[in-house]
Amino acid sequence: MKKVYARRVSLAAGSAAALVCTLALSCQSAQAAPPSPPDAGTARTYLADIKEQAEGPQDGYSRDKFPHWIDQDKNCNTREVVLKRDGTDVQQDDSCAAKSGKWVSAYDDATWTDAADLDIDHVVPLSEAWKSGAAQWTTERRKELANDLTHSQLIAVTDNLNQEKGDKDPAKWLPPKASYHCEYARMWVWVKHEYGMTADPAEKAALKKILDGC
Repeated sequence: MKKVYARRVSLAAGSAAALVCTLALSCQSAQAAPPSPPDAGTARTYLADIKEQAEGPQDGYSRDKFPHWIDQDKNCNTREVVLKRDGTDVQQDDSCAAKSGKWVSAYDDATWTDAADLDIDHVVPLSEAWKSGAAQWTTERRKELANDLTHSQLIAVTDNLNQEKGDKDPAKWLPPKASYHCEYARMWVWVKHEYGMTADPAEKAALKKILDGC
């Protein structure tokens, strides 16, 4: 159920710093934000390489076909790794669950101190991925996307915004923080390019407009 924004306090803030976490899918050191996407020029090149194609059908889609929040190491699942990475002074209990800390949602600059107010957003939503080629992938490849700490696919954000976004692509939804649109477009393009996904015409046009203005 969506929470009421009135009870929340939003504060303007810069990027959230974080304690270093070494838990990651490919054993690399995580950082205090998603891995930095390529610059705008490279992203434009990647976008041109992405095959333009109408979205496929939703038929057969299930989140269960993208196994996620898998154990990364020492019983810490992907969600907890991202919360640790994207927060400041994050304290975890014996089961690795975040009990306290501070998080700044890059999508809206809202500041939270309760992990329950955050969702881990799949930048390219799993349903969008399914319609962009993932329906033909192996389960192992879909699991990789759903838990990818190497690329800019996962980010801790205000839960209401993640729910509002749903499976919309950038032609239909962008973060309310306009100054983050360039970063968001670069993140989206990087992930789609890395996984060989397609993009529909409206999606490509929206991404090109953003990247041309970066």
